[in-house]
Amino acid sequence: MLHFHDTRSSRRAFLQVGSLALGGMTLPSLLASRAQAAANMRPVKDKSVIFLFLHGGPSQFETFDPKMDAAAEIRSQTGEIPTKLSGITFGSTFPKLAALNDKFSIVRSFRTGDANHDIKPIVSKGTLGANIGSLYARVAGSNHPNTGMPLNACLFPRAIEPKSLPAVESFGRFDSAGQLGAAYAPFVPGGGGSFQKNLELHLDKTRVDDRRNLLAGLDKLKREADAGKLDGQDKFQQQAFQTILGGVAKAFDLSQEDAKTVARYDTAPLVRPDQISRKWNNYNNYVDNSQTLGKLLLLARRLCEAGCGFVTVTTSFVWDMHADVNNAPCEEGMAYMGHPLDHAVSAFIEDTKARGLDEKILLVACGEMGRTPRVNKGGGRDHWGGLAPLLLYGGGLKMGQVIGQSTRDGGEPQSDPIVNENLVGTIFDTMLDLPQVRLLPGLPNDVLRLMTNGSPIPGLS
Repeated sequence: MLHFHDTRSSRRAFLQVGSLALGGMTLPSLLASRAQAAANMRPVKDKSVIFLFLHGGPSQFETFDPKMDAAAEIRSQTGEIPTKLSGITFGSTFPKLAALNDKFSIVRSFRTGDANHDIKPIVSKGTLGANIGSLYARVAGSNHPNTGMPLNACLFPRAIEPKSLPAVESFGRFDSAGQLGAAYAPFVPGGGGSFQKNLELHLDKTRVDDRRNLLAGLDKLKREADAGKLDGQDKFQQQAFQTILGGVAKAFDLSQEDAKTVARYDTAPLVRPDQISRKWNNYNNYVDNSQTLGKLLLLARRLCEAGCGFVTVTTSFVWDMHADVNNAPCEEGMAYMGHPLDHAVSAFIEDTKARGLDEKILLVACGEMGRTPRVNKGGGRDHWGGLAPLLLYGGGLKMGQVIGQSTRDGGEPQSDPIVNENLVGTIFDTMLDLPQVRLLPGLPNDVLRLMTNGSPIPGLS
């Protein structure tokens, strides 16, 4: 990503590239103007955020705060495992993360505020009903000024596996832009087919012709490029052609990735569909999670490398471990969910560290709530808003920490309480130059207050 972005660029700038094949100069002109304006101050840092949303509400006990000294009905149902940091243990399904926990930080005093199924903190009243990435795009622009890459994207299992179930929308829409408008909604790649066919462009009926013109223009442009008819174009035209025919589409294409890297991320071999009990109504969602989670994180990394600023990653509602007709109990459910999460996040940490991206990409992982201190009669845990697990990695923040402590029963913060507003404040402080944001003309007051009045999580910066 670049340091400076034009807040006026929109998804239409991406669509208008169709005019290139007809002799229009929209994207080349855009690129030339960006080059000319490179010295102008803009309030966007050279950072990206990947928000891994653990939908359903993961347990704090079976993840990063086992409480093995507590009573049997409270402590982790999967036991514990020592970590690289002395005196800190995780639930036993996280051996890879346990060996890496000097590289990331855990918050043991995070509370989301209530025990409702929704999609807070990524979309909530506290974010004005918009995805955090949409708020970012309102400042940074909808598309990367040099590559055309959408700056706000949302990845569901269908981005990897076309046969996956559609995204769950009954608890909120991850692609919501609130009152900001559809131009700032997340870009959502679907499953199967070509890049052009499977990017959800959020077009209303009046823009269908724009998309058709884009596809027709791309086809003609590709034919002309193959025939060598573009050799006389200037550097900004050539850059535009390479943008459309190359980088953006390639970022969404995992076949362009090194096979060993894909295998390192892949969670599918860890939990096969035949290893998951079909007695649970959530069976298909469990399968989708295990088959796609690792590759979703890899795809998110590729998008950030190509200039995307904010990527939401989520699988469908798999952390609600009640031990009812829908959901497995904690011990069984963590066998389905814990190992893929451990594998995917550890792969992401090692990969981005090796690529020198750990300073540029911040990974956030949490759900909408935590789970009750006491297991129920079926071995599950019910909804709990008093405490929830939170993991943060990278972004140039201070890692290798455990922030805050929970009470003896793991139900409330004992010290350093952290709330949604602190997490959102950390994200905006990481991505934006907030003093410069205050100087932006035309930014709605409620958006400005949200971005600039937050208090980041203490101890991370």
